[in-house]
Amino acid sequence: MAPVRLRHPKGVTTLQVDVNSDTYTVLDLQQAIFSATEIPPSQQDHSVAHFKLSTLCFATSRSPVKAGYPPQPLTLIPELPVSSLGLKAGEQLILTQKSGAQSRPTAPPSAPMTGLTASQVPARAPVPKTGPDWVEMADGSYLIHRIVPDDNSCLFSSVALICAQDMAKATQMRQIVADAIRNDPATWNEAILGHPREEYISTILRPSSWGGAIELTILAAHFRTELTSVDVETGRVDRFEPPPATASGLRGVLMYSGIHYDAASVAPAPDAPPDFHQTLVPVAGEDDAVMRAAKKLADALRAKRAYTNTATFDLKCQVCGQGLKGEKEARAHASQTGHAEFGEY
Repeated sequence: MAPVRLRHPKGVTTLQVDVNSDTYTVLDLQQAIFSATEIPPSQQDHSVAHFKLSTLCFATSRSPVKAGYPPQPLTLIPELPVSSLGLKAGEQLILTQKSGAQSRPTAPPSAPMTGLTASQVPARAPVPKTGPDWVEMADGSYLIHRIVPDDNSCLFSSVALICAQDMAKATQMRQIVADAIRNDPATWNEAILGHPREEYISTILRPSSWGGAIELTILAAHFRTELTSVDVETGRVDRFEPPPATASGLRGVLMYSGIHYDAASVAPAPDAPPDFHQTLVPVAGEDDAVMRAAKKLADALRAKRAYTNTATFDLKCQVCGQGLKGEKEARAHASQTGHAEFGEY
């Protein structure tokens, strides 16, 4: 038997799974999950449950379960041995229940589950709205505003948080963009970039330079994941999609305030620790539950005036120090001087 860690809306449990056995079946694993979560096997498959392997998603959607990143088919057939799933000792499974599935009251993530079933743990009291903003969704999960540092690398930090589960990997995101531009001169030519290619590459590798649509397009293709940006001020939604042939069917959500990007992720409770957050979610339409929540989150941030009007904000060129008013002057200054690094006063 080998330990396999199961994270789920009702807590965290370590399951003992005979991962190499020919007699321990997939149904045995599903029953073990049921014992820990009270989500029966019938609701762990066929578009009712979404699983996440370690920090990478595998999901059911009336098709085989998928594993890894990009997702690869992984079919749950109860009669097969669990070895057919390719699980390894120490693997981590994260289970969330899809909207519409019936479940019992959810326990706080910190509640000890050993020796208890979820129904024996008192239901969570309403959580006061403190800390980061959040929106409750119909299935009882929450879309959480994940704030990243305001350090000119916010786009890269947000994508790193979404796609690598570690905002500290922002520098790696910059390198991915630089390599993509360097390796594809036909697509990323001087006319598209607005600057000589080597100059653009050199600039984007500096931690003081901002990213935008070009960077999101490249990162969406690299991670084979739709990156969706919701503008706080206007509610506009911009989708940066990977090529259809390589698309994973997953989406990451960013909140854009005019000069700053943050991430958003799904969690079982507003105060759930980071390990419980799902940063990549299945794309279930242009206006699915997550996108509706993202728009409500933008509404909440707009009500707090948590955005910057880019037509009127004050900027400073980080190269020559010239003061500028709004994005229009910044673009004109960049065109005249080649300077492409700006900071807000």
